[in-house]
Amino acid sequence: MRRRMRQFGLPVLGLAIACLHLIPLYIVVSVSFKRMTDLSSRWHFPNYFYFGQFHDALADGRLFKAFGNTLTIMAVTAVLLVLIGSLSAYPLARIRSRFNRIWMSVVLGVMMVPTLSVIVPLYGTLQQFGAINTFWGIIAVLTAFNLPLCIFLYANFIRSIPRELDEAAKVDGCGHYRLFYTIVLPQLKPVTAAVLILKGLKVWNDYEFPLYFLQKPDNMTITLAISRFFSDTSSNFGAASAAAVLAVVPVIAAFLALQKYFVAGLTDGAVK
Repeated sequence: MRRRMRQFGLPVLGLAIACLHLIPLYIVVSVSFKRMTDLSSRWHFPNYFYFGQFHDALADGRLFKAFGNTLTIMAVTAVLLVLIGSLSAYPLARIRSRFNRIWMSVVLGVMMVPTLSVIVPLYGTLQQFGAINTFWGIIAVLTAFNLPLCIFLYANFIRSIPRELDEAAKVDGCGHYRLFYTIVLPQLKPVTAAVLILKGLKVWNDYEFPLYFLQKPDNMTITLAISRFFSDTSSNFGAASAAAVLAVVPVIAAFLALQKYFVAGLTDGAVK
């Protein structure tokens, strides 16, 4: 009886959870193709395709600028997360000591710190360094806040790599850095894909840090560009939905391209 419940209950539960996540996406797509004069329910998908909302979303050109800014921030942050995260995780995973166990506990503890609890002191620090309204300032902040999870994922995955590979490389004369870049790093493709998807998506969708630290219109990210369609006196829900659809397309394409490595990186790092 329990086996039958698992066979039929778990797929139904998974389908229900998937539908729950897809409902907002369905509503956004539905509204993005409707005319402003169409007052039908947002649950009702139109029997026509109206692209005027996309034209309004792209009319002033700020959305293109926001796409470029977000892509630049995400790309640089992703590269830093992969390099710093993998380099930091390698000695923590390979050297078994009490000091490293303490540092892993510190890494896990930092992951629990709420973002809003450090906004005020962080803003003051960035202002002292002249990093407000600069890309390097927001990149440094995003890298620091997303680094703990990257170190955790890399460390778990590196522990699953046999130590015999390191010993054989050292016998052949490899130093620590050469061993890492030639032997260990090429085997980190699955977990690297997981890091790129998880943290790339986090940076792409981030709203809190850009809201406080990128206040100039020329520096706005895609989330700030979408919020620009709403104000205290008026709102353009159709154009905002069209902009949201355009923002989701690159993320979905990246996930579909890296899905195989993403699943492998999470399962191998968790099980082994």
